[in-house]
Amino acid sequence: MLDTSARLLKLLSLLQAGHDHTGGDLAVRLGVSARTVRRDIDRLRELGYPVQALRGAAGYRLGAGAAMPPLLLDDDEAIAVAVGLRTTAGSSVAGIEETALRALAKLEQILPARLRHRVNTLQSATAHVAATGPAVDPDILMTLAEACRRRERLRFDYASPHTGAGRRDAEPHHLVSFHRHWYLIAHDTGRDDWRTFRVDRLTPRTPSGPRFAPRPLPYGDPATYLSHQLSWQTWPCQATVTLHEPADAIAERLWPGMGVLEAIDPHTCLLRLGADTVPALVWMITSVDADFTLTDGPPELTAALHAQATRCLNAVREPPHTT
Repeated sequence: MLDTSARLLKLLSLLQAGHDHTGGDLAVRLGVSARTVRRDIDRLRELGYPVQALRGAAGYRLGAGAAMPPLLLDDDEAIAVAVGLRTTAGSSVAGIEETALRALAKLEQILPARLRHRVNTLQSATAHVAATGPAVDPDILMTLAEACRRRERLRFDYASPHTGAGRRDAEPHHLVSFHRHWYLIAHDTGRDDWRTFRVDRLTPRTPSGPRFAPRPLPYGDPATYLSHQLSWQTWPCQATVTLHEPADAIAERLWPGMGVLEAIDPHTCLLRLGADTVPALVWMITSVDADFTLTDGPPELTAALHAQATRCLNAVREPPHTT
């Protein structure tokens, strides 16, 4: 039979698994009587663990408490938390680096030697690129997340790179982290259309507005909608090309956010993309490395493609023969 301390740890581990347990089931799992289980439950409560009694089932559940009690993690969970904290330390959320590293230090201090070795091996063999995107205030993230969850209208000041600073009223839908930037997807009530806002450019006003009924988001889910918005619709120079290869083959050559790909038939597809300049569009189109036809774009793009083709032909022409 387990001693009291070991039995309490095993009981806690069972309760932390997230399932409801009857007293009889716990007694069988621990090899003790139902009366001993009740005493152990009382001990856990005295230690600060909010063990709830289930009505009508003579069972128990571990609830959420006011304070954060110690957790029991298995080997895979401990390694996953350590890797997650290390990754989080390089994120673009302001001030979270120190918090994540402090939590990681606490976890590594109590890891068994075999797990500490695995975590240290992973850390020594990997490199992390520092966040290059603008830092965002975690308090602002929480304010926006709470408004999304409660479906409360937001009022905020926004510094748009195109129209300048101004006030916006919007119905928030989702927060999305994409390529070191945080975005708020919301329905702008003043413009009666969906908009994407950079979180580092907005400052919420208080209090928030009234609650609203959610609207259907274009393209179905936040990640797909944001990819469509960032890949071409927000750029000043936009183009559509027909690529004479299957969409599946082309998709492997596109980087995230490069463009919107749409299959036409088993042999051809459309690629919609955008850039800040026409030369950048030429580079993006030709970098796909596929035969294409320009379907739509500004007149300057046609001239730029001709110029690029001439430049490439001139680069491989044989020099004139001399006698």
